[in-house]
Amino acid sequence: MGGPGSSPCASCKLLRRRCAKDCIFAPYFPPDDPHKFAIVHKVFGASNVSKMLQELPVHQRADAVNSLVFEANARVRDPVYGCVGAISYLQNQVSQLQMQLAVAQAEILCIQMQQEPTLQSHHQVLELDQDDKALLLHNNSNNNNLGYAMSSGQFNSSFASPSTIMQLQMQMQDSLKQESLWT
Repeated sequence: MGGPGSSPCASCKLLRRRCAKDCIFAPYFPPDDPHKFAIVHKVFGASNVSKMLQELPVHQRADAVNSLVFEANARVRDPVYGCVGAISYLQNQVSQLQMQLAVAQAEILCIQMQQEPTLQSHHQVLELDQDDKALLLHNNSNNNNLGYAMSSGQFNSSFASPSTIMQLQMQMQDSLKQESLWT
């Protein structure tokens, strides 16, 4: 990189030395980005960085320099933990978001469970005949929506026994109890 008319690399410029053609820093610390080498030098030292780069194959050196720059920046921001502090912070954020997601999924499940007994009771009412509908309407006068649906003839008749009606009444009462617990 050195020679007449050429600018020394950022490392040689900072270290105030002549930049040789075979300078190990020149390909990775260009003269137009002096801060990049300055921060790596401050944290790791030029001698250590030079040794690390010389031990690596040429095709891995650029990635190593990027990692050193990242770690050096993290060490400047957090001298004790460096990258580990940033990773730990991000892992904690992921854990908190996973907890929030689990809570939201549980709330959705609770809402679905509340709606499911209501839907099941409506499906069972569809199978009642006219006499059973009248009995259910009489015994369940507190449920205005169901009473209106039965009296208006919205349900087709097919079959229902008195025990089915009792089960349906119990399910509807349980459904109303569950709704009062959740609201």
